[in-house]
Amino acid sequence: MFGRGSRLLAGAVVVAFIVLVGPSTPSGGLFGRSLPAEAVRDVVPNRVMTWNICNPCEVSNADRAADIATYAPQVIGLQEACVRDVEKIRDYLEGLYGLVYHVEYGTVLRSWGRCGGLPWKPGGYGQAILSVAPMKDHVNVEYPDGGSEDRGYMAVTTEVGGQSVRVFNTHLAHRRQEEFRAEQIGVLAPEVRRYDRAIVLGDFNAVPDSPELAKMWTLAEDADPQCRPSATGVCETTTDWQLKFDYVFLRGFAALEQHVHPSRYSDHDLVQADLNPV
Repeated sequence: MFGRGSRLLAGAVVVAFIVLVGPSTPSGGLFGRSLPAEAVRDVVPNRVMTWNICNPCEVSNADRAADIATYAPQVIGLQEACVRDVEKIRDYLEGLYGLVYHVEYGTVLRSWGRCGGLPWKPGGYGQAILSVAPMKDHVNVEYPDGGSEDRGYMAVTTEVGGQSVRVFNTHLAHRRQEEFRAEQIGVLAPEVRRYDRAIVLGDFNAVPDSPELAKMWTLAEDADPQCRPSATGVCETTTDWQLKFDYVFLRGFAALEQHVHPSRYSDHDLVQADLNPV
């Protein structure tokens, strides 16, 4: 039987090992995977992203963090986000890649099935915003009717490209619940309209020409110039179902670039937009 001193010494050795080898551990290990050669090495100050990270999904938060770190956005909105997962993703981003993010949560329900925890204390589930700059004036709104699952939006004021901006992050009702999405946009759109400079990130579960998105198109444009309700170009898809559900709606900004990055770790892709204030 080991004494207390031996146990403390063993624990200290493990901690020292993690500190020494964690950040340089290569792909596939306990500490996550290395970034591809073309990855960004520091935060891009005018870059925003949106990503439905998929829950419950049996994937590694280290891999999720590596996907985010590859593109290093100033702000990223996550949907289907469990608080515990986001906490781990933040730790990996800082510990492995030196990317330090503030976080705010838009929890809409407590779900043991999705997020784990104790049956009487399940984990929080909903949205989250990570921002390199501090955030203020955080609000979290649950839609009056989420459809088959509670849904909502969150909003913060932060900085993108050196400009103060109101950032919204939302997840609308499931694909075949158009009437619920229309009501939800009826709640969201008036709040977006209050700001001359706003970015709306999220999984809208609707393609660009869906009638329920009409109110959004009247006050903002998507970062993908090919994706408009009446666009004749090729609209880049953002899901495994070859549909565009994920948007970076812009108000008071123009998109310099927009890219969709496929991910093995979700049924949605990462959507990136590099912005320029109008």
